[in-house]
Amino acid sequence: MFDWLGTKKGLPLWVSWRLNQGMKKDVEQIFEGIAETRKELLASWAHEYWGHIERLAEQITAVAAAGQLVHQEEQRQAIGRLLERTYARGHDWTELFLLDQEGTVQVSTYEKHRGTAYSSGSVIAPGLNYVKGGGKPQPCLFGPYGDPVTLNLGPRSSSFHDKMTLLFIYPLIINGEYAGTLCGRVPNDVLGDLIQRESGHVYPDSGDNYIFMAKPHLNQHIALGTALSRSRFEDRTFTHGENLKDGVTTDWGTVSIKEHTELEIIFTDPATDELHPGVRNTIDNGSNLFVEFPGYSDYRHIPVIGKGVTLQLPHCPDVWGMMCEGDLEEVYRIRSIRWRLSKLQLWQTFIQAVLTTVLVAVLAGQAPAWVTAAASGVWTLVFGQWIAGAMQRKESRRVVRNLRRINRFIRINAEGKGDLTQRLEPAKFDNDETRELAKWINNMIDSLEGIMLQVKLAASDVLSSQHVMNESAAVTAKSTERVSRKVGDMIGSIRTQLKDIDMAKQSADEMRDTLRLLELQAAEQIAVAQSEVDRIGDKMQHISTKVGDTNDTIRKFMHTVDEIRGVLQVIEEISAQTNLLALNASIEAARVGEQGRGFAVVASEIRKLADMTRRSTEEVHQITHQIYEEAKQAYASMDEGTQVVEEGTQLVAAAAGTLQTAQSEDSRKSQVVDEVVKLMERIAVVSMENRKVSSDVEGKVQELIGEMDSVRQTSESVESITKFLQQLVGQFKLTDTRMR
Repeated sequence: MFDWLGTKKGLPLWVSWRLNQGMKKDVEQIFEGIAETRKELLASWAHEYWGHIERLAEQITAVAAAGQLVHQEEQRQAIGRLLERTYARGHDWTELFLLDQEGTVQVSTYEKHRGTAYSSGSVIAPGLNYVKGGGKPQPCLFGPYGDPVTLNLGPRSSSFHDKMTLLFIYPLIINGEYAGTLCGRVPNDVLGDLIQRESGHVYPDSGDNYIFMAKPHLNQHIALGTALSRSRFEDRTFTHGENLKDGVTTDWGTVSIKEHTELEIIFTDPATDELHPGVRNTIDNGSNLFVEFPGYSDYRHIPVIGKGVTLQLPHCPDVWGMMCEGDLEEVYRIRSIRWRLSKLQLWQTFIQAVLTTVLVAVLAGQAPAWVTAAASGVWTLVFGQWIAGAMQRKESRRVVRNLRRINRFIRINAEGKGDLTQRLEPAKFDNDETRELAKWINNMIDSLEGIMLQVKLAASDVLSSQHVMNESAAVTAKSTERVSRKVGDMIGSIRTQLKDIDMAKQSADEMRDTLRLLELQAAEQIAVAQSEVDRIGDKMQHISTKVGDTNDTIRKFMHTVDEIRGVLQVIEEISAQTNLLALNASIEAARVGEQGRGFAVVASEIRKLADMTRRSTEEVHQITHQIYEEAKQAYASMDEGTQVVEEGTQLVAAAAGTLQTAQSEDSRKSQVVDEVVKLMERIAVVSMENRKVSSDVEGKVQELIGEMDSVRQTSESVESITKFLQQLVGQFKLTDTRMR
């Protein structure tokens, strides 16, 4: 009946189980919820930090030159600034560093790490080889593993710290070739923080959530059931019992660790030296739920119940298992108010029956029957109204006192300006539904505080990004105004050129009329014709100079458009980060439910504004691209104009030569003049096209200025909403040490 527990240990647990057997469905849902929530937290966290790495990789490859990651010191400094920026955004990073093709650290947020070489036998070699293995290079989440550098760097977001490390490894591809590796270091204790959440633990005396190896693929040297995360029994955060660092004593020996749980302990039952059933069944089936008596023996040989799941984080080759457990004794130790009232009523009935029996026995031989009956009735009435009533009132006050304590605590936070650092003390409540209610209220407040801290952090990140966006918008606006001035100057030069062409054309017409007269008076008018040709030569030289100036102006304009493209890229990145932060805030707000609806609305507005910024940026990007293409057309047209001018100069020279022999070639004179006139007409057509293109460019630049004003207004609107969000969060008192 009591299985492996034996009668002495098993009987009290069996009684608790029988009294609370109706809680089975609730307990199943509790452990299912704990496991799924922790699993989602791990997955969301991994996706967030892979997002940091991927965006950083795109920025690094953008500044790489000639297929090399670190081509010169200026480039190294630029990459270092990118690493520092991402380091500031990811609060769990303790280091970001860049390896070259040979595995040497070229750039790092930890300067002492620079120059370290990771050879084929290094601790992270399996992860690097996985990234560079056969086929297409792919990212890898490597670990946990021990790394002294992590210990030297110290803690950042976790109150616990040792050398155990998780490493995000991302290959960098430039021009289709592997060029190096981007790595992000996170202390493995972050995983323990994510799945434990001590201040809101459902089962504070014994509950433990831990990760273990389920199916090793990359780290095949790690045995099944080996611990991969920190345990509460290592942290000394549980309420009762021995500690793994001090040693847990069993009849089969002492279970202990030297430095940390990870990789030092395998979750086996000391009585059998085999994986304890919860871990074993989770590995075999991928999931395991067991909440009934007598539970199963864990590595302390204590009856536990709970939920086991398997999971695989993004880009992690290994499959991990996670157990969410509680001691059977703590889970089912509750004694319901109904049970206590029933027990009280049973005692009242028993005492009343005994006293009534004694009273009847005393009076039966000394008084008539009616006196005995009357005395029994009066006694029953007095006992019911006085003694039993007093006992009932005492029990009622006991329940009401606890409910009022809970009511007072809830009222503090009900108006949205509560102290989220406060918690109810379950030990001050009776071991009944009120204590369970207190524990779940603590859990809810802890979840709410965690979400509020995330919203606070997200708002700070959005505001920081907003300042960067404002600065970029200001720079872009200045660049756009500079482009507008240059376009205006270019159009002024083209107009001057058109006037010169009109003058040249007019001169050519006059020359043609003159040459026709020269056919009749050739000898007398040759000098006049030669003078006109010289004038045309001067004009053609002036036109050539103007066309060259116009070409230079268009080339500078195209360079400025390229600068605008770079600024737009920064705006797109900031918009993407704003959208991601708003999405995280929406997810966290949605998890709270009704309490987070207000924050979900704010986060949604931030996403809308971020999307508006992205769309505006895309439109500006398209306009800039169109401007660039039209500028290229203008450049091509002006180049053609230059060639035409050169042809015209050559024709003018030929005309001069022809005039020198005009006496013998009168017929050739008219032909040359006609060709010059046609040439002037062609130059005029090209110049008119250039003027049209330049006008279009000027219009597009003005549109771009308008779009930049729109971006600036949107940016100011987002900043306003972010400040409002910070004001809302500021109404709550939060535990800053929990900020991740």
